[in-house]
Amino acid sequence: MGRPIRFLLDGEVRELPADTDPTLTVLNLLRYHLRRTGTKEGCAEGDCGACTVVLGELTEDRVRFRAVNACILFAPMLDGRALFTVESLGREGALHPVQQALVDHHGSQCGFCTPGFVMSLYAVQREGAPTDTASLKDALAGNLCRCTGYGPILAAGQAMGEAPATDIATALEAIQPTEGLALEYKGRRYFAPRSADELAAVLAAHPEATILAGGTDVGLWVTKQQRVLPTLVSLNDAADLKGVEDLGDAIRIGAAVRYVDAQPALTALHPAFGDLMRRLGGLQVRNLGTVCGNIANGSPIGDMPPALIAAGATLVLRQGDARRELPLEAFFLAYGKQDRRPGEFVEAVIVPKIGRGRIFKIAKLSKRFDQDISAVCLGLSVGVEAGQVTDARIAFGGMAATPKRAAACEAALVGRPWTRETVEAAAAALAEDFTPISDMRASAGYRLDAAQNMVRRAFLESAGASRVPDAEAVAYG
Repeated sequence: MGRPIRFLLDGEVRELPADTDPTLTVLNLLRYHLRRTGTKEGCAEGDCGACTVVLGELTEDRVRFRAVNACILFAPMLDGRALFTVESLGREGALHPVQQALVDHHGSQCGFCTPGFVMSLYAVQREGAPTDTASLKDALAGNLCRCTGYGPILAAGQAMGEAPATDIATALEAIQPTEGLALEYKGRRYFAPRSADELAAVLAAHPEATILAGGTDVGLWVTKQQRVLPTLVSLNDAADLKGVEDLGDAIRIGAAVRYVDAQPALTALHPAFGDLMRRLGGLQVRNLGTVCGNIANGSPIGDMPPALIAAGATLVLRQGDARRELPLEAFFLAYGKQDRRPGEFVEAVIVPKIGRGRIFKIAKLSKRFDQDISAVCLGLSVGVEAGQVTDARIAFGGMAATPKRAAACEAALVGRPWTRETVEAAAAALAEDFTPISDMRASAGYRLDAAQNMVRRAFLESAGASRVPDAEAVAYG
């Protein structure tokens, strides 16, 4: 290997040498190497959207345009893709329609966040995505305006019109790699294999490597913790890890499937998955982050694991040519420790389809509705026949050092009538399951109270209780 990184910038082929720093962020590449200073650094953690750029990626049938955070995107992840920045718009002295709409509707105030908003709207326009108010709010949830100028920005999004006709598919086809990427910089290495078999072989040779999926967590290790990562192995270019497969009674989500691509299939299993994923980071994060990466990093406050555990998900792990499967909840051993052997990687997660008539609930409690880390997150799946609870799977995030099932709560339900009295006993049993901590997101007492109320609410909703007021619904999720 040892070839350069090749990507398009404004339709022109650019190359970065094989000795490029593998953890050079695209933000720093733009600002300090390419002198494109329109892209701003706000938070350096993928939270504010000031650094938003757009990637064009060739898929089987078309070019997809995705808004992403340049501050946590590593430069090698540009390989084979097209990059657009705010300088890509409004060329030859004329404003781009997105920019003109923002001018016409007074959508720029202090201006620091404006390039990020421009690029998020540009991605919406290039994708031909809906521009009604609700859709634009979802698309812009990952962009923060400290001047609180969201009204004019939404108005601009509705007025920007369709994208001017351009075609970069041919240019992208010409730079598609035929072999994996291997970089070395001052003794540090980066590999991007093109298949799962190649990935397994690279990890067998480098079992100590950090595995890179979307980079929405690993990027922060570099930008916030200033960590030096000796060997990075990216799975983003392994084509056979990018699929979502219908197995009949379950779906199989490959390790490289990003949240934005998994969302339709998971939402089809149950609408509660779609409601949760809408709040999982901003769109920029979902355009990079992967479902399996969210599992593999083992965070106790990751949003997806409790819901997947409740659904009965199974992990597929691979080491060389050997594969093993285990229930998702068994993967999490202790804080920061997962059941993953040296050189082994999460190849897929298998999620059973939700049986008709099951009570299935997901709840996320956070200080902000959009783009906030959970204080408590619940996944609940209960089977009821003839008024009796036949089985229960209840899992929480934010209540322990790992995502964890509530065994005592489940036991208090199974074999008993699905009644308020039974549910009260099950809610009380959560005190046996968990000893939560107090931190910046919630106190221990608040977490336990909230978890118990989530279980109560699941019962009330299943029993046909009237909806709570909208303010509570927003807080609860």
